[in-house]
Amino acid sequence: MNSKQVVLAFWEAMQSNDFVAASKWLTEDFQGHWPQSSEVIMGRENFAAVNTAYPAKGRWSFVINSIVCEGEEVVTDVSITDGDIKARAITFSTVQSGLICKQVEFWPDDYEAPKWRSQWVKHLI
Repeated sequence: MNSKQVVLAFWEAMQSNDFVAASKWLTEDFQGHWPQSSEVIMGRENFAAVNTAYPAKGRWSFVINSIVCEGEEVVTDVSITDGDIKARAITFSTVQSGLICKQVEFWPDDYEAPKWRSQWVKHLI
């Protein structure tokens, strides 16, 4: 499998909500970086545990909006919801030997558009 196929298989496994199964797409010494909170998930087991323990209202759903791949580096833009929470994750994945060894993930929050620029933009919602 190439790097893009590995990352697509990872997100498909995440869709199952079986995070232990999804973690099989990660190296045992995986590092998952969340720069906004200055946290790093160390290892495949911790990845599965933190995702399993996350207090969700329902089953998680993952929709890939965009994927870009160059060599070992794959970037995904994914919409995520549990039916209550609606979020988006921009994930930079590094794939080596058919597994994801590192992810750097950003969770941009929605915010109210400033009124001062309304004359130059169109509101989509």
